[in-house]
Amino acid sequence: MMMAKVAFLGLGGMGGPMARHLAAKGHEVTVYNRTTAKAEAWVAAHGGAFATTPREAAKGQAIVFACVGNDEDLRSVTLGADGAFAGMEPGAIFVDHTTASAEVARELADAAQAAGLGFIDAPVSGGQAGAENAALTVMCGGEAETYAKVEPAILCFARASRLMGPAGSGQLTKMVNQIAIAGLVQGLSEAVHFAKRANLDVDAVLEVISKGAAGSWQMENRGKTMNAAKFDFGFAVDWMRKDLGILLAEARRNGAQLPVTALVDQFYADVQGMGGSRWDTSSLIARLEK
Repeated sequence: MMMAKVAFLGLGGMGGPMARHLAAKGHEVTVYNRTTAKAEAWVAAHGGAFATTPREAAKGQAIVFACVGNDEDLRSVTLGADGAFAGMEPGAIFVDHTTASAEVARELADAAQAAGLGFIDAPVSGGQAGAENAALTVMCGGEAETYAKVEPAILCFARASRLMGPAGSGQLTKMVNQIAIAGLVQGLSEAVHFAKRANLDVDAVLEVISKGAAGSWQMENRGKTMNAAKFDFGFAVDWMRKDLGILLAEARRNGAQLPVTALVDQFYADVQGMGGSRWDTSSLIARLEK
């Protein structure tokens, strides 16, 4: 893989480790974070350089990665006088790992094209553990030629990456991922709750049924911790509700019927009301047992 000068905007629980893997693989990394002290600490630990604006970070870079909070955060680091697009040179590529709307992905793809830049929307699945262990799955939208140029760099922190279609397709695929997870976690919560009420050995039940048709990643990785009421494994309820809000809005636009997903979204609102905003998504069981 050709080493490149890259920037990474956003050094949270996902972005910090992703940028670290890029540096570890030999890329020359400049980082930006809204809290400059975090960028300074990242550079002290991993080398490279930090910048105080997205534009400064993006200047002269072949690829600019971002992983921020939501649509407005993404616009704030890309557009305007201090945005990354203003600092990037024609031919450079912006890769967005934020889970955001397909609408903003298409908007920024158009803005990038007008500026002579490439744009890939590339939300990820795998949570903080996936970012730490370079085991993320990345779902991408954009032009095939542009994607081919950035795929080797993406694979520094991912175990799988695939182009799903034109701009916005990565975000739409991530929505499909979140729809599937929402239903799975609610079903698993009810299963564990029922097993406990039936006075079964829950861990033994999970061990048996995980080998059959009921098995899933969620069961293998969250079933026993649900039973133990441990909810500190990364992806927070607040973030799941953000994602569900995005995809439910998209469903209203495209006419998709998502009754279970809408119900689970309200169940997560109940968890927030219980003080579980920062619990991980497996905390759905808590509302059944309160």
